[in-house]
Amino acid sequence: MSGVTIRDLGKAFPKEDGTATQALDGVNLEIGDTEFICLVGPSGCGKTTLLRIIAGLETATTGSVTVDGRAVIGPDPKRGMVFQEYSLFPWRRVIDNVAFGLEMKGIAKEERRRTADRYIEMVGLSQFRDAYPYELSGGMRQRVAIARALANDPDVLLMDEPFGALDAQTRNRMQKELLSLWEQTKKTIVFVTHSVDEAVYLANRIVVLSPRPGSVQEVIAIPWPHPRDRTSAEFAEVRRRVLRMIDETENSQ
Repeated sequence: MSGVTIRDLGKAFPKEDGTATQALDGVNLEIGDTEFICLVGPSGCGKTTLLRIIAGLETATTGSVTVDGRAVIGPDPKRGMVFQEYSLFPWRRVIDNVAFGLEMKGIAKEERRRTADRYIEMVGLSQFRDAYPYELSGGMRQRVAIARALANDPDVLLMDEPFGALDAQTRNRMQKELLSLWEQTKKTIVFVTHSVDEAVYLANRIVVLSPRPGSVQEVIAIPWPHPRDRTSAEFAEVRRRVLRMIDETENSQ
């Protein structure tokens, strides 16, 4: 089980003058096992901060986060993180980048190579296993980053604008590939995006955060199966609803 429970979560960043910037306040959210959740909201609402707290990369000021009933008190391989910037080691080949986490765990070389090869194949890069990151396109590099996160077999995959730097065509293709991986692995995914279209296409539920300090404004369930038709009336209606919600909260500040 890999459900995430967030209770009364707050995060304040201290400033030099002794005051603090309240980034999150009173966030409450239940994320079910194997769910695909997208976090959206206006710029500066704390989406990435919330994701980093779930990852254990930031510490909450108040409240708590638990995964499978265990408190998050720091980073853990059971929570994999994929960033927008790829974060690959340029001096390592694809196979060695994907195997890095397993190497840090002390897994024997032969076993970690087998595991890495399995996930490289899963993301469709077997013919590039010996390539270096500079030899790959942006979309291919992000696939390597996803394979590296999956190779550690996390319960929860946390993704911070992973396709934000890609062109529109590559981004749409990566969305389809991510859905295929999610259906194969049944991981719980928490995905931050500024694109409402992307959220409606991917998510089981969309969590709309309010402007700073961020809190959960509304949770919108998307009941349709994948793949989804971006041109359908239902898709357009949910997209308008989420955009209207974000616009209204920004204008009310």
